[in-house]
Amino acid sequence: MSISDKLSELLALAKSYGAEAADGLVVESTDINISQRMGNPEGIERSESSGLGLRVFVNGSQASVSSSDMGADALKEMAERAVAMARLAPADVDSQLAPAELFPKEIKNLDLCDAGEPSPSWLLEQCKIAEDSARSVAGITNSEGADAGYSRSRYFLATSNGFMGGYESSFFSLSVSVLAGEGTGMERDYDFSSTRFRADLRDAEEIGLSAANRAIKRLSPRKVTSCNVPVVFDPRVSKSLVSILTGSISGSSIARGASFLKDDMGKQIFAEGISIIDDPHRPRGFASKPFDMEGVANQKTALVDGGVLKTWLLDIRTANKLGLKTTGHASRGLSSPPSPSASNAYMEAGKLSPKELISDIKSGLYLTETFGMGINTVTGDYSQGAAGFWIENGEIAYPVSEITIASNLRDMFKNATPASDLEFRYTTNAPTIRVENMTVAGV
Repeated sequence: MSISDKLSELLALAKSYGAEAADGLVVESTDINISQRMGNPEGIERSESSGLGLRVFVNGSQASVSSSDMGADALKEMAERAVAMARLAPADVDSQLAPAELFPKEIKNLDLCDAGEPSPSWLLEQCKIAEDSARSVAGITNSEGADAGYSRSRYFLATSNGFMGGYESSFFSLSVSVLAGEGTGMERDYDFSSTRFRADLRDAEEIGLSAANRAIKRLSPRKVTSCNVPVVFDPRVSKSLVSILTGSISGSSIARGASFLKDDMGKQIFAEGISIIDDPHRPRGFASKPFDMEGVANQKTALVDGGVLKTWLLDIRTANKLGLKTTGHASRGLSSPPSPSASNAYMEAGKLSPKELISDIKSGLYLTETFGMGINTVTGDYSQGAAGFWIENGEIAYPVSEITIASNLRDMFKNATPASDLEFRYTTNAPTIRVENMTVAGV
């Protein structure tokens, strides 16, 4: 039986056992992962998996079950178990299937899947080139290894009120991490490339050289005296500001009142001119999909336009709770009901180059790494361990470490200025961002 036939049978079984409505999701995937360290292969793994998720609605309640067995007897057992669970579940009147009028009129081809699967030997060769390149740089003394990976996934969703559709995606990755220096003075850094298509991967030798040079630049870091200065976020970390925003405007957080932005719809939360976009239809995007996981038509959406917050991220349930309409942002696992999340969210580029952005900073921090759990999206308080480079008279001067940066997210958002160097290297992306007057705690 085809996937569509299996899902149709499963939904019919669920209704025969008493479900008023149901939806089903099939996810199939193939994964290959290769690793090398210090010139020697460390691991070669390949896995193939398939799973089936079923959600049913009975008397205003819902339940979800999943299985890796798609045989006829397993389908019957899944349907019967799901309906029995729903009859015992608490009422959840806000959860329901998306109405048919919200389904897409066509399922777009977003160019997400490379037809070719790489051989393990090719992946291992990429690891070798990247690590050898990094270790060839004077000053590199050790390696945490190189990793190369490939995955291919297939998603197929069907609902009992008429939606049926699917899409495939592929993913290629290569990374290397090395250490520079000796003893307690060692410093680590990395570089990577991730793409939907093999042809789009960066050159392995280039990745290795970049990782090595990043590590060497971090040698002999200094401590700084506590102060209030501008902080410039490298794109590696500036994307976290966009992630914080999308998490804070998720319908789940808003419906619970658990977001510092819960009362800010239609208000200025960033500086004028700043726009943050979510685009699920971006060709070859890492989070692109032609419909959301409730079968709702999705589209490119301005989350922030001219600094003004324009929308929440909503699925059917959170939209119903808030008395609004879904924005087509439902995501879903096999064994859990949908919840809202962003797709390819990014902050649009500004007009100044990164060099121009820091040119007038007499003293400040260029931030390349953060760590810790000090972000409170209920109050907006922000505190993170950090490392990077000190800026003096508009130039990168020397590496710094063992510092903490702190502020409030409201102040950070309103005092953020993006540079012109936006690149799409992650699921969530942002250019270099300058934030005025943050507290840097050092010695």
